[in-house]
Amino acid sequence: MGQLIDGKWDDRWYDTKASGGKFVRSTAGFRNWITADGSAGPSGTDGFKAESGRYHLYVSYACPWAHRTLIFRAIKGLSEHITLSVVHPDMLSDGWTFATDLPGTTGDTLFGLQFLRDIYLRADPQISGRVTVPILWDKQRNTIVSNESSEIIRMLNSAFDGITGNHDDYWPAPLRDQIEQMNTRIYDTINNGVYKAGFATSQSAYDDAVGPLFDSLDWLEAHLSSNRYLLGDTLTEADWRLFTTLIRFDPVYHLHFKCNRRRIIDYPNLWGFTRELYQHPGVAETTEMNHIVRHYHYSHDTINPNRIIPINPVLDYAKPHGRS
Repeated sequence: MGQLIDGKWDDRWYDTKASGGKFVRSTAGFRNWITADGSAGPSGTDGFKAESGRYHLYVSYACPWAHRTLIFRAIKGLSEHITLSVVHPDMLSDGWTFATDLPGTTGDTLFGLQFLRDIYLRADPQISGRVTVPILWDKQRNTIVSNESSEIIRMLNSAFDGITGNHDDYWPAPLRDQIEQMNTRIYDTINNGVYKAGFATSQSAYDDAVGPLFDSLDWLEAHLSSNRYLLGDTLTEADWRLFTTLIRFDPVYHLHFKCNRRRIIDYPNLWGFTRELYQHPGVAETTEMNHIVRHYHYSHDTINPNRIIPINPVLDYAKPHGRS
């Protein structure tokens, strides 16, 4: 994953030498919010009113952070209101590209550009930072609203309800403190934990990440033995944030990132939970396993220099989950 420095492309991987072999994720740079009336959100500026057809989402099917936004676009009935571009899963010396030689890719359906970095440069020709997905683009103001997935899903959760009539709430006020607590542990030890293990370049950095990862998976397995979802009987954003890691775990993280103490299929409750969320209306269509498997094994030459794509286990996500 390269970066832009003062508007110039720099094909440079994360520097783990400065952090003792540990992978440290960079932060998102665009933090505006779409709101129902266009007023300012928790960060950024005002002027981003929820309107049908005004916004465009750039994603990778391979990326778990982008997958969150695809799920919310689907389950909140926003597919007809927010247009979409899907990058190619191979992330090589030019970063994410709009190549279209693989099923599921779309090219840049908005501008016809070649690279995802061109979208960032369109927003700011002198920008510095990592070129990441997802990107939520405003066609009216010709700029990026946000490239922070955790905030994009909260916008999609409620800002467009008056347009779609879909008032399903995955960020309900009475549960917000509990959701935040759940998100904090899951993000640190699981969502980002698999990356900290997989991208570690020292034994100690790997050990520091992989232990808490499986401690949290063991904890969730016990928790889900008496709870249908993470917050009891209420399906929330915490579940969807966990799901995008779980769905990638056995096909990718177990082997490629050396997270191999156990698989999700070895956890009866987590495996049933994963299948239930996959079978939620609209979610299977957001899950493109060919992109997921190819991206990780083909793009990370520091881990898989010969770019050999494994045959992978056969997993039946459509099998009855038994969690009703």
